[in-house]
Amino acid sequence: MAAPEAADPLLMLGVGLIEKDTNGEVLWVWCYPSTTATLRNLLLRKCCLTEENKLLHPFVFGQYRRTWFYITTVEVPDSSVLKKVTHFSIVLTAKDFNPEKYAAFTRILCRMYLKHGSPVKMMESYIAVLTKGVCQSEENGSFLSKDFDARKAYLAGSIKDIVSQFGMETVILHTALMLKKRIVVYHPKIEAVQEFTRTLPALVWHRQDWTILHSYVHLDADELESLQMCPGYVAGFVDLEVSNRSDLYDVFVNLADSEITIAPLAKEAMTMGKLHKEIGQLIVQSAEDPEKSDSQVIQDISLKTKEIFTNLAPFSEVSDDGEKRVLNYEALKQRRFPPATENFLYHLAAAEQMLKI
Repeated sequence: MAAPEAADPLLMLGVGLIEKDTNGEVLWVWCYPSTTATLRNLLLRKCCLTEENKLLHPFVFGQYRRTWFYITTVEVPDSSVLKKVTHFSIVLTAKDFNPEKYAAFTRILCRMYLKHGSPVKMMESYIAVLTKGVCQSEENGSFLSKDFDARKAYLAGSIKDIVSQFGMETVILHTALMLKKRIVVYHPKIEAVQEFTRTLPALVWHRQDWTILHSYVHLDADELESLQMCPGYVAGFVDLEVSNRSDLYDVFVNLADSEITIAPLAKEAMTMGKLHKEIGQLIVQSAEDPEKSDSQVIQDISLKTKEIFTNLAPFSEVSDDGEKRVLNYEALKQRRFPPATENFLYHLAAAEQMLKI
C-alpha cells in the first residue's frame, strides 16, 4: 500500500484555542505556531463565545485578507477533565477554502482536548497532518487530508435550493457575479448565510474562484476596509444594519425575506434584457429538473456562460503590446445587439479587463 501523500504543508497556517471559563470570561489560551494581535481579535469576535446569551454555533468559517478561518465550538460536559471551562473553540487558519475538511479535523482536535485537557496532543496531531497529511487515533477518529478534494468543497452547496428560493431572480446573482460586482447577503442565522454564500461562486464555475467569498463579516472598521479592497465579492452578514450600508454593495440579498435589491449606482451595468431572460430561463429549467443533480445544473450554467464568451470573441482583438485580447468597442456597436445585451457585453469585457486603457 502506498504511503499517504503529505498534505500541502503550505495550506494550514495555524491552530488556536479559545476558552470560556466558569466566570464567563473568554480568553485566547494557546496557539501554534503564533498569530498577530489583529487576527487574534478577529477570531475572538468570530467565535460565538464572546456574545452574551447567544446560541452556540458549532462551526463557522470565513476569510480575512486571504486567510481562511475555521472555528468549531463545543460545550464541556461534566465528565471532562476540564473542570473550570464551560465552552471552548478550536480555531484553524489556512490558505484554502475547504469547510468540510477543516470541520472534520477540528472535531477530532476537540475530542482530544476534552479527553486530555492539554493542547500538547492537539499540537502533535496538527504537526502530523501538516507533515504527513494524516492523523490516526482509535478513540478520537482518523483524518486523511486527501479525502477532502477542493472541487468537492466547491460543489458542496445547492444551486437548486437557491433557484427554488429566488426563481428567475437568480439571473441577477449570475449577472452580478459575471460582472464581478459586490454582493452582500443578510440573514440573522450565520448557518443560513454561510450555506447560501458559499454556493454563489459556483454560478461562475469557469472561474473556480472562491477567494471572492467572505462568508462571515462583522461591521467592524478593519474587516470592512479589507473587504472594500476587493474588486468584487460575496459577503455574508448577520447584522441587518448592513442594509443601510449602500457603500458596501451593488446587489443586496435579504435571505430572510427572499428579496434581492440592485443598488441605484449599479442599475446601469445591471440592466436586464433578452439575453438575461434566456439565461434566467435556462437556470430555472435546469434547476427544476428532478433528474438533474446540482453539479449538472452548474454544468448547464457553465455551458451557457461559455456561449456568452464565444459571443464576445469576435469583438476582441490583440492589444497593441500583444499581451492580451481587448474589446473593439466599435465592432461591438456595429453588430447592433439590443441595448441591454451590448451594455452587458461591454461591462463583461470591463470585468475581464479587456478594455483599452
